[in-house]
Amino acid sequence: MDRPDTMRVMLLVEQGKELVNTRLPVPCPGQGQVLVRVKACGVCRTDLHIMDGDLTEPKLPLVLGHEIVWEVVEIGEGAFGLAPGQRVGIPWLGWSCVNCAFCQNEQENLCRQARYTGYQFDGGFAEYTVADARYCFPMPEEYSDAEAAPLLCAGLIGYRSYCMCGNEVKRLGLYGFGASAHIIAQIAVHDKMAVYAFTRPLDETKQKFAHTLGAVWAGGSDELPPEPLDAAIIFAPVGDLVPAALQAVRPGGVVVCAGIHMSDIPSFPYSLLWEEKVVRSVANLTRRDGEELLLLAPKVPLRTSVQTYPLEDANQALDDLRQGKLTGAAVLIP
Repeated sequence: MDRPDTMRVMLLVEQGKELVNTRLPVPCPGQGQVLVRVKACGVCRTDLHIMDGDLTEPKLPLVLGHEIVWEVVEIGEGAFGLAPGQRVGIPWLGWSCVNCAFCQNEQENLCRQARYTGYQFDGGFAEYTVADARYCFPMPEEYSDAEAAPLLCAGLIGYRSYCMCGNEVKRLGLYGFGASAHIIAQIAVHDKMAVYAFTRPLDETKQKFAHTLGAVWAGGSDELPPEPLDAAIIFAPVGDLVPAALQAVRPGGVVVCAGIHMSDIPSFPYSLLWEEKVVRSVANLTRRDGEELLLLAPKVPLRTSVQTYPLEDANQALDDLRQGKLTGAAVLIP
């Protein structure tokens, strides 16, 4: 495949500012890397956190984007397992050391030296990018490029959060019914769980959307469900939801905080945590999470709801996400 000299990118030059539509040289793959042509890239709330400065250690200037579906163009020295023309995906975790205690204990998501796509490495808000071949996933053929993109973060972080809820869950609450929740709701329904969807108060559009995906109840995040939950996952980056979810779960219930960033959790009475309730966070993802979810997705089968935007409309897509205007996930198409 011919390799151009330059490419279009939407570039983050300064946190707190909009992305800049510009051109950069097409990168060359280094040791163990592949050069890929981006076919679709999902827009994630983490991209907003980086853009807004909530996450404080990006390389700058930076190409955001870590839900990338792409085609292999060129294989660098020492890169194995991929072939030119193959359709693959890369998620948030772009590299880990493989040698530390976390990596050796199948906790590469906690590696202190880990590097992340669209944060320390340039990501997919571009026509081309490079990636470590070891952190790429073959994508299920059942999904178009745009449909597959949200699986690579919204799906993977959601899936890891879902697994953290435990094996005895019959009633699952999902706070923040966006890209991740609309995927995990389908897995939960497939697993014969009753799903309770919590949206922004009075957001009837998303509540109706949750019902179409099999939710037995949908209401505002300021409401209690009609019966106690076994577990709840908080996808919205709102610390106030932690005590709300604790109030909604039964004794022994689990509350999982799925976001990489959340506003401060307010103080709350110990009685909300008592009776062996658990609050835990989910950090990043592992390659095993990706392998498991991408095998599971066609079996459910998962259906992603996406709204596509041209690459040059990345700022609009990010703003729509910020304003809660999306039903499902936003995806950029170069």
